[in-house]
Amino acid sequence: MIKVYGVPASRTFRTLWMLEELGLPYENIPTHFATGDTRKPEFLAINPNGHIPALVDGDVTMWESMAINLYLAKKYDKGLQPKSLADECHAIKWSFWAMTEVEPHLLTVLMHRMFLPPDQRDPKAADAAIEKLTKPFAVLDAEMAERKYLVGDSYSVADVNVASVLSWVALLKISVEKFPNLARWLDVCTSRPACKKARGSAGP
Repeated sequence: MIKVYGVPASRTFRTLWMLEELGLPYENIPTHFATGDTRKPEFLAINPNGHIPALVDGDVTMWESMAINLYLAKKYDKGLQPKSLADECHAIKWSFWAMTEVEPHLLTVLMHRMFLPPDQRDPKAADAAIEKLTKPFAVLDAEMAERKYLVGDSYSVADVNVASVLSWVALLKISVEKFPNLARWLDVCTSRPACKKARGSAGP
């Protein structure tokens, strides 16, 4: 059985979402960065970087959430693997985009609105990060103006990967009203039963 190390309230949510979409049996082994789990020798033997998620699928060990999801889509498909080489590359492109253009700013907001001790939070840093999100949000909004899904004609790993990052906007109460195409697409993705099941009560 596939083993997933991590907790839903982390990037592990992305991999759990993907596994639920694929309908694969798996075991989620609770591994939390805040409790020292990721620094234990037995976990470092799986991911020497000491980060979650990590996945063990038979003789394959994977880490980095986006890479894990791309691997799962390609191996098990179930309609989530893009059909052409071009679309597969676009899925990879958008996955990298979410990690480089969007996630760093969301993390800044997360740290200064929720995670850091109150006396270490900087509201101006959070506001500046939200302002920086305007550009990538506009890029995605324009992309989705005449599309239902991010790549090709059907829902795919690209939608899971990018929506799993963008789903943080609800947690952080960041408005996307100015980006109606993005908002519509994100609602379609996060309303899927697999997303809700992966999220559980913990939130992304």
